[in-house]
Amino acid sequence: MVLVVGATGLLGSEVCRRLIARGLPVRALVRPTADAARVDQLRALGATLVVGDLRDRDSLDAACRGTSTVISTASSIIPHQQGDSIAGVDRDGQMRLVDAARAAGVGQFVYVSYSGNHDVPSPLYTAKRGVEQYLRASGLPYTILRPAPFMEIWLSPALGFDYGRGAAQIYGEGERPVSWISFADVAQFAVDCVGNPAAVNAVIELGGPEAVSPLEAVRTFEEVTGRRFELQYVPEPALAAQWESAEDPTQKSFAALTLGVARGDAIDMRHTLETFPRRLTSVREYAARAATA
Repeated sequence: MVLVVGATGLLGSEVCRRLIARGLPVRALVRPTADAARVDQLRALGATLVVGDLRDRDSLDAACRGTSTVISTASSIIPHQQGDSIAGVDRDGQMRLVDAARAAGVGQFVYVSYSGNHDVPSPLYTAKRGVEQYLRASGLPYTILRPAPFMEIWLSPALGFDYGRGAAQIYGEGERPVSWISFADVAQFAVDCVGNPAAVNAVIELGGPEAVSPLEAVRTFEEVTGRRFELQYVPEPALAAQWESAEDPTQKSFAALTLGVARGDAIDMRHTLETFPRRLTSVREYAARAATA
């Protein structure tokens, strides 16, 4: 039995789908306040639902009981619900989950963190790296996945990359390469790590098939859509000022992430693909899919 925590999220639901397609039994942790439609989708997939919350240790003990693997994709950033905080969910909640998994004798803990190239201090950085260290010291067999920015989020209207309107917000100069990765590819890596000896006690940096600068991504979308983009630049000093002045933990963390993107996030995937061979989604493929959606 594989327990998926964060199962109603973009990444977690895809992990559930791919695990079930592989024939693995899935237990999905859902919060009492989870979106009903997303819960119904998990139920329709064939996942066993268990109600719990990263802030409630007793519910985590019950969820972990009888499971061989835990995969955690949960975050308080998206979706953010009342009472969520980075400290309470992304740090303390994940550590509670590690403790519950250890107490239940779980055989593998797969934790989705974020790119090791992102080193701008923030509450999210502190939480992610803190959980990584806690997991490594726990004695549990672990796999830590560190994906680059998701193309479906960072190259989308939600963050100012409005391909439907032909407009894009560029963080920094837009010339530093980023190994944008599809969330679906991250989900597949998580599934491929289950029970895989090569993934035990491993930290795996994940990126797409090529490092593409934001301006190159814009040109790709222009070629695919036939639409000229209007660009709005947010200079790196302005991003740094936002980061320095932000007092809210979520705003501080997002400002740190935008600085990380502006400074580049290139990941060499050659060695990883030798161990976990698979075809990765390119920015051009994503652009073609987005243009026809």
